[in-house]
Amino acid sequence: MRFSDDFLTELRARTDIEELVGRYTEIRGRGSRNPTALCPFHTEKTPSFTIYRDTQSYYCFGCGNGGDAITFVKNIEHLDYVEAVRFLCERAGMAMPTDPVDDEYARLRRRCYEANRAAARFFHAQLRTDAAAAARAYLEKRQLKPETVTHFGLGYAPDDWTALTRHLKETGFREDELFAFDLARRSAKTGRAYDTFRNRLIFPVMDLRGNVVAFGARVLDDSKPKYLNTGDTAVYKKGQGIYALNFAKNNAGRKLILCEGYMDVIAMHQAGFTNAVASLGTAFTTEQISLLSRYCDELYLSFDADEAGQKATQRALRMLANAPMKLRVLELTGGKDADEIIKTDGKEKMVQIIQNAKNDTEFALSCAAAKYDLNTDDGKLGFINEAVTVFTDIPNDVEREVYISRVAEMTGTAKAPIETQVKKARRRRGWQEAQRAFEQDAAAAAGESGVSPNPERRKYPRACVAEETILASLIKNPDFLRRFGSKISADSFVTSLNRTFFTDFARRIEENRNIDFSMFAQDAENTQASYLSYLTALSTRIAGSPTEFEECIATLLSEKLKLSAPDPGQMSDEDLKKYFQDKGKER
Repeated sequence: MRFSDDFLTELRARTDIEELVGRYTEIRGRGSRNPTALCPFHTEKTPSFTIYRDTQSYYCFGCGNGGDAITFVKNIEHLDYVEAVRFLCERAGMAMPTDPVDDEYARLRRRCYEANRAAARFFHAQLRTDAAAAARAYLEKRQLKPETVTHFGLGYAPDDWTALTRHLKETGFREDELFAFDLARRSAKTGRAYDTFRNRLIFPVMDLRGNVVAFGARVLDDSKPKYLNTGDTAVYKKGQGIYALNFAKNNAGRKLILCEGYMDVIAMHQAGFTNAVASLGTAFTTEQISLLSRYCDELYLSFDADEAGQKATQRALRMLANAPMKLRVLELTGGKDADEIIKTDGKEKMVQIIQNAKNDTEFALSCAAAKYDLNTDDGKLGFINEAVTVFTDIPNDVEREVYISRVAEMTGTAKAPIETQVKKARRRRGWQEAQRAFEQDAAAAAGESGVSPNPERRKYPRACVAEETILASLIKNPDFLRRFGSKISADSFVTSLNRTFFTDFARRIEENRNIDFSMFAQDAENTQASYLSYLTALSTRIAGSPTEFEECIATLLSEKLKLSAPDPGQMSDEDLKKYFQDKGKER
């Protein structure tokens, strides 16, 4: 579906991007011309996300994500363009325009939601059949109440190769759709469709709006793999979702408990801990961290008490090191996981464990101390050396002082030597960070910043800087194309991305159309929308003068000429002789 310029202009006028972004991350400098925020798309402690009120756009100088309100909603809610427009229309109280030619991808997503919903209902109904006796016995063994089973929509996939496929085809879904939605797979031998999930307990996975987007499936015997999950589809990408966040986000009080698996989360909710979530059996990702940070200020890690669980906790803490959330780690004593503790010792025990949760520094020191015998000098020295590394990452002087005192007490040593080692380590860290900052600034000055999605920028830094300034100038002053159009064309550009943008800019200017997101983004991929935002941000920082524009044209033509010059090293003797004869005539 395509939208008219008039419609997008009205939608843009009714949407304040600062207010929209403020629902997902804290805005700093509200009301200023270009307020900033911690980027909701990657973890950071220093704001690099900038909002441009004049153009109603945003750009993150840390990760390169940028665009307008529609792009923001696309990226933050994982929607396609049409659904992002619909999201903003509902928010602004506007009616969506109708178009008989519906967007194919939007149609595919709708069908995927419908098929998943029908599959979830089928699985849930199957749980009541005689064939599901083993599944019901498993749930009873795990002490799940009927209302809990219904709340989470748990179900059963029959021990039948085509039960779900037959049902969905009878409901009106095509076989090719079931393949695309990973509800069915094609046999390599016969070419026939078979159900993805068979003889398994089913856990529907829902997005923040309650749509079923995927399924997790657990075996009821000793088969492998123990868990089978939906692959990537039009509505689901592994590593981007959080299980039960649709329930927990409304009960969190800005606190979430991150568990390892489905059953831990369900047991926690049944016991009243309705702010429990899980990471869907994937390696913890930056996308999941960004999603969690939108709904909590304090995150409790509740991973299994075994060695694998402790390693998972340490990995998660490393991933969360720059997250804007306070971190706590639960010590699951008395059981291997939260589910077992609740069953064995009741809800009260879990409340106590949560109240006694360690922060990330305490957990790191506890893990370090467990490695060494603190009754020996070697053990004390090894523990202190690891503790110094932990202290180096603590920015707060008072907090650092408290833990240095604790380590000194644990090892029976004086504080002063530990403080000296920490100061040295922090100075060394400061030098390293200053060096990295210097290198980044130097790269940016040379036009090599990694922020720009232009893949050719490092190869042609000088030409690319000139190209970007030309494009940014056209955003600021479209009339420059008419004034200086005879001096530059798309063929003047060295990099293919900027050449494409110049061609598009020139066409829009000649058609008297605006170069802005509301008219451009529906034709662009995410990287292109981000690049347009980058150029828009650049347009606020350049002079935008005719002189600057002409100088950039001259620089670009000079760089283009250098690239088109023949390489004498690749010439034959005869061609080389002719080349130098021609050069002599030029003189």
